Amino acid sequence: TVLENLIAQSQYQGLRNLFRPAIASSEEEKAMEMLEFLNISRLAREEARSLSYGQKKLMDLAALLMSNPRIILLDEPAGGVNPTLLATIVDHINELNKRGLTVLIVEHNMNLVMEISHKVVVMAYGTVIAEGDPLTIQDDPSVLEAYLGGGQTHD
Repeated sequence: TVLENLIAQSQYQGLRNLFRPAIASSEEEKAMEMLEFLNISRLAREEARSLSYGQKKLMDLAALLMSNPRIILLDEPAGGVNPTLLATIVDHINELNKRGLTVLIVEHNMNLVMEISHKVVVMAYGTVIAEGDPLTIQDDPSVLEAYLGGGQTHD
């Protein structure tokens, strides 16, 4: 189930057999808190394989949060999601950031990157070509050259 998937990601997984009753209860509470935070608690008892792609993305985010990370890396959170779900994901990322969590994002959706980032690092062919706040990055000549061909139009 979705709940079991989250519990499997708990930071206490190795201690589970030693202190089963106490840890199992706290793991389930924590998992439900994560599902409630992401507004998917109704899915707790569903089979994970029956979830939609978007629901699985949210379940994966909840699983990440089970270990109380200070930093998380999201690989293309906008990939394959509809605009409604993307807005939900953005809201959750912003809320996590407000709570003190650092979120690193690898993303090709530049509108998303510029909307939610405090700092942007741009790479081309494995090399950092620019870094700074979103406004600075948008006008950086090396970024424009690498990703827009220097602003030239093509017929």
